[in-house]
Amino acid sequence: MIDDEGNQLGILPPYEAIKKAREKNLDLVEISPTAQPPVCRIMDYGKYLYQQEKKEREAKKHQKTITVKEVKFRINVDDHDYETKKNHVLRFLDEGDKVKATIFFRGREMTRTGLGRQILERLIKDVEPHSIVEFRPRQEGNTLHAILAPKKTDKEREKERQKEERQRAAAQSAPSAAAPPPAQVAKPAS
Repeated sequence: MIDDEGNQLGILPPYEAIKKAREKNLDLVEISPTAQPPVCRIMDYGKYLYQQEKKEREAKKHQKTITVKEVKFRINVDDHDYETKKNHVLRFLDEGDKVKATIFFRGREMTRTGLGRQILERLIKDVEPHSIVEFRPRQEGNTLHAILAPKKTDKEREKERQKEERQRAAAQSAPSAAAPPPAQVAKPAS
């Protein structure tokens, strides 16, 4: 049994452990039920859950959500329209979003899928310095699409590498006293 300050109290019968927890007006939480004897800890379980939730929210704040923007082309697209849509693609990639370039074929255009493939290949070649191709142009039904992702710059790669190193160093230096999530809780009588 471990008390609320992290000190070992030794092996106690369950009723004594619950009694000690109630004296401090805290909860008795079974941390490791499979151990022989089971390991319990005196803690404020509500506060523990709140802190866990707070950590999860904090971790969620630092996550970057990646959205997929779609740019639609036609096989008879004019050069100016193509340039405008290509600029949209470049802007989306610079913002860090993925881009799905789609060509939709109607009616007799289905016989000219080669033209659509040429347009997508031209787009891939034009935005190559800014993107990597996640999915080459492929046809599904009457649509032909390709997915492009932003290319990471050298600075971004260096920042990610440094962040990973800091996390590894912090994980190694932190003591392994972090308790796994408690299994059972005995609430004090109110």
